[in-house]
Amino acid sequence: MKKVYSNQDYLLLNHLKNVLETYGIDCIIKNMYLAGAAGELPPIECWPELWVVDDSRYAEALTVLKRNQATLESIKEPWKCGRCEEDIEGQFSECWNCGESRARQ
Repeated sequence: MKKVYSNQDYLLLNHLKNVLETYGIDCIIKNMYLAGAAGELPPIECWPELWVVDDSRYAEALTVLKRNQATLESIKEPWKCGRCEEDIEGQFSECWNCGESRARQ
């Protein structure tokens, strides 16, 4: 087994686990309940970790995660609606004011 990712955000880690599993890459999350040890241990050492079970799929898993995270980064950027010119926060895919899709931008 090899560690491919660590983050303090459980939801993100579970999302990435689900992404890898859609590619048929078996993985597990370790340290889910270690947060209570923060203080006795360095906090970053207590973060949950995503591990790939099959070492031969490690490189593939890193590629999938990198591609997925690049998508997440681009979504965080704010955008301006092309129809009504409203400023929209990056996590939204549709304009709250007129319903225009970000994909049409």
